[in-house]
Amino acid sequence: MSRISKDQVKHVAHLARLSVSEEEVDMFTEQLDAIIGFAEELNELDTENIEPTTHVLELKNVLREDTVRESVSREDALKNAPEQRDGQFKVPKAF
Repeated sequence: MSRISKDQVKHVAHLARLSVSEEEVDMFTEQLDAIIGFAEELNELDTENIEPTTHVLELKNVLREDTVRESVSREDALKNAPEQRDGQFKVPKAF
């Protein structure tokens, strides 16, 4: 017994705005049925004593600590600017 119908495959293809032939519908129906079957096998595993995880690898913050330090001077920041006015970058107007 198939866990997914050809009509469901056609519906998903329509939602994804995909044009599929009847041969492709048959192929995708078989493939998706196999995927669903594998997922059902995973449901049979005993996970009673398994701690839930949000990620398979341990994550840690790789960013540096924020520290106050001297920044680039206004003059240095503006010295290569194509145009500047009143100590600020001058850019084209956005519409």
